[in-house]
This record gives sequence, structure tokens and C-alpha cells, in this order.
Amino acid sequence: MPQLPAPAYPAEVRARLEADAKEVIARYPGSRSALLPLLHLVQSEEGYVSRTGMAFCAELLGLTTAEVTAVATFYTMYRRRPSGDYQVGVCTNTLCAVMGGDAIFDRLKDHLGVGNDETTEDGKVTLEHIECNAACDFAPVVMVNWEFFDNQTPESATRLVDDLIAGRTVEPTRGAPLCSYKETARILAGFPDERPGAVEATGGAGPASLIGLKLAKGEATPRPRVVSPRGEAPRDETQKGAEHLSSHDAPQQTSASDPDHPAGPAAEEGE
Repeated sequence: MPQLPAPAYPAEVRARLEADAKEVIARYPGSRSALLPLLHLVQSEEGYVSRTGMAFCAELLGLTTAEVTAVATFYTMYRRRPSGDYQVGVCTNTLCAVMGGDAIFDRLKDHLGVGNDETTEDGKVTLEHIECNAACDFAPVVMVNWEFFDNQTPESATRLVDDLIAGRTVEPTRGAPLCSYKETARILAGFPDERPGAVEATGGAGPASLIGLKLAKGEATPRPRVVSPRGEAPRDETQKGAEHLSSHDAPQQTSASDPDHPAGPAAEEGE
């Protein structure tokens, strides 16, 4: 059935958003280039990109609502329905899955009583699986409002969501302090994070990601072979000087490849 036109924002909300939107649009030589940050801006108002938000973006940029909808539905960072205060994303891509991401996601679904892309009844947490968090050296990784929580286990992830629901302070493994999903959306729209110390609290790639670059620049010397030759006992080697070890240096016991939880078929095909 055809939908009625989207309701307009209240006058005071529209005036505030329009002032912010004009600031964003002024950064670009072509106004339609401002669509992505404008979608984050309207998401910061309602916690998702509503039909009202899309109509607002279309009007200010001289686009059709179909053009705006095509973009809003393409990128997964734009929510299409009301979401929780905390977007909890569990990476289930190859490496995180092997290291235990699937086990974490299954545990959180059972613990929270929600499925993928669903929100708890109290409106606190929206759970979703993510294809890649670009932090393979810290696998398995969970993100909350796009802040990193590295080297997770089902137990630590369960404590994490319990703390979020209870309103307890939660500190990301690295990066800026945690804020609400609406606040995160405003930052992604290009507005400064004005919280004291937030900008200085940065976080980057771990040692496992940077070692190749350091070797290429001559800033590091090759380390002895970590993987023991076939038939030899594993060597007792640890990484020194790393403030935050990757999951490859401190493997989690949640992986399906863990000796206690062997993976793969139990018999040859056809048996």
C-alpha cells in the first residue's frame, strides 16, 4: 500500500538540524556530496534514519527521496528502525569466527533474548553480527557504537552487555571513551567530540598488523620463527614490548580450532 508523506520535524528540531546541515553542506564543492554526513546527522536526532530524516536530506540537497533511500539502505551504518542506546556488533568474519566470534554471537543472542539486528525490550542494546571490524590482530572483536573491545570471549562479552544495560562505566580496549549511539552519529556527521580527553584517547592497529610496515622501514628486525617446524615441540616464545597483545600472541580458548573443541568433520565424506 502507498505510504502517506513522511511527517515533518517539529519546528524547533528542524531549525536546529537545518543550521547543522548547512554547516555540513558548506564543506563540499557539490551539495550532494554531503549526503552521507547528513544521514548521520538525522540519525543523531532519532537514533535511526527515519522517513522524515530522508525527506529532510532530500529537500536540502535537491535530491529525490528515492535517491536518498538508495544510499541509506546500502550502508549498514545507517539504521532503518529504532535502535538501542548501544549498538553491539560482533565480528563473525573468517578470522574472528575461527577465534571464537560465532560462539560470542550465539552466547549474546541467548543471553539477551534477541536475534540479529534486534533490540532488547529495555531499548538499551541492539545486537548485530558484522562482517569485519578491521581488527584481525585482536580477534575476536566486539564493537560498541564503533569503539573496540578486543580479544573477547563469550564470558567477557556477556559481562560487557550486562554492564551496558546496568548503566555501569565501560571502557573500550582502545580509542575514545564510550558514548551513546546518537552521540556517535553526530561525531560521524563531522562535528567535534567535545568530551574532555576524548580526542587524545586514540587507538590504532596492533603489533601483528604493523610488523610488516616496520620491517619495510627498517624499524624492526625479523623475529625468530614462531611456528615450530613440523615434528618439533612448540617453542616458548612471547612477544616483548607490546602494550596490548593481539589474539595471536594471547590466543583465546573459545575458538572452534581449540584442541578442547576440535572443528571439522568427524569422518571422511560419504562415511
